[in-house]
Amino acid sequence: MISTKRILAFLAAALLCLAGCGGNDKASEGGKVTIGLTYVPDVQFAPFYVAEDKGYFEDEGVNVTLRHHGAQESLFGALEQGTEDVVVAGGDEMLQNRSNGIKVYNWATMYQTYPVKVIVPRDSTIRSAADLKGKTIGLPGKAGENYFSLQAMLKANGLTESDVKIQFIGYTQTAALTSGKVDAVIGFVNSDAVAIEAQGVPVRTIDPVEGGIPLVGAGLGSLDSFKEKGSKKERKILAALTKAVAYMRTHPEETLDIVRKRVPALADKKQRATASKVLSASMKLYGTGKFGAQDSAKWQKMAEFMKEARLLRNPVEVSQAHISLD
Repeated sequence: MISTKRILAFLAAALLCLAGCGGNDKASEGGKVTIGLTYVPDVQFAPFYVAEDKGYFEDEGVNVTLRHHGAQESLFGALEQGTEDVVVAGGDEMLQNRSNGIKVYNWATMYQTYPVKVIVPRDSTIRSAADLKGKTIGLPGKAGENYFSLQAMLKANGLTESDVKIQFIGYTQTAALTSGKVDAVIGFVNSDAVAIEAQGVPVRTIDPVEGGIPLVGAGLGSLDSFKEKGSKKERKILAALTKAVAYMRTHPEETLDIVRKRVPALADKKQRATASKVLSASMKLYGTGKFGAQDSAKWQKMAEFMKEARLLRNPVEVSQAHISLD
């Protein structure tokens, strides 16, 4: 016969386990999700740092780990290998990789305005993209958002690659522009343009395509398998990031303090001032509407352009390449 004392002891142990085994941990409900952020920690990833620091992911019931890719790691490699569940990348990069057989889809677009611009010295005679005929243009390489923007710019302005001089300069935009090695660079308005000016070189930015470039900017992407089983996680992550962006808009200095935990260089006043400008420029790209909103018409235009420019290896069903969480 089991004694009353032993029964009471068993019940007490069971209650203790229930209290201490995560029964009140909301984050355990949504499971673990690893979000991949490209390469090195940067203020451009502030929404993720803020959501983590302020507990917004946990409040939404999802256990998020932020992971920065290694410098030699491919953009979608960790996603394919299962090391990451979500990656931050351009919508155009996702579409191209889907055409290459990587079943990635975009479920939230962060940058409502495409961030890539033509950057020239402020005193340059280049006033429009059409003025680049015969000029030397520098960009990191023959891939990614910079290269896609170059192709869109040439097409929109009736130019071909033979009409300009293209130099692949890696990430040496500042040196290339200040030394006169190139007449213009293709870069990001919220990072490259700010960084070049921080080095004492006043610049102007020019739209590659008048009226808007037919490309979709940075957003959140996952493999189709995540879509099949992770719709609740998608909404929870987006809700947490929406809270983070709202916090950033009203607490810019506190946001920089949070980013500093990831980027110690912000202890330097000059570095912090530059980061503040990057933060402000990035938030403008989010737009004033719902954070993460999708524009199906823009996705369709992008698919048509990338197909015509031979940037897609195989046909892609656009409706499968992105979804809206509205």
